[in-house]
Amino acid sequence: MNKSDTKKAIAALNRIMELELAGVVRYTHYSLMVYGYNRIPIVSWLKDNAVEGLTHAHKAGELVTLMGGHPSLKIGALLETEKHDIGDILRESLEHEKTALAAYYDLLKIAEGKSVLLEEYAREMIVQEELHLDEVNKMLRKPGDLDPFHG
Repeated sequence: MNKSDTKKAIAALNRIMELELAGVVRYTHYSLMVYGYNRIPIVSWLKDNAVEGLTHAHKAGELVTLMGGHPSLKIGALLETEKHDIGDILRESLEHEKTALAAYYDLLKIAEGKSVLLEEYAREMIVQEELHLDEVNKMLRKPGDLDPFHG
């Protein structure tokens, strides 16, 4: 990669890192706000997402330093909606995951044909994020609904 592309890639990776760290905070908060009969499995799922987000942030940061950059100390936007119904939490999660997915696609555009390492990383993360989006989408459907959730 040339200098300009490297700068763009580092900026994209830092953006990913910030989004993933925001996801850690978001999922941790959500896990504390779940009440009701299904609390235990939902809290477990949310905590797992927080751990996964931290792993993803760390991986992005490692790539920033590999490329000679400085990992961001910022965190992505956090919005407290004061809505803590499971449906609200899942819809907010869906929007957050769509934003993260777009950031990985942005990195892929920067890296395509210039860095196999970054291309493969971006593709791997896109697969993971799309599968996660599908999981959330299925959780938002009513039992027996085959059509994707559009909210």
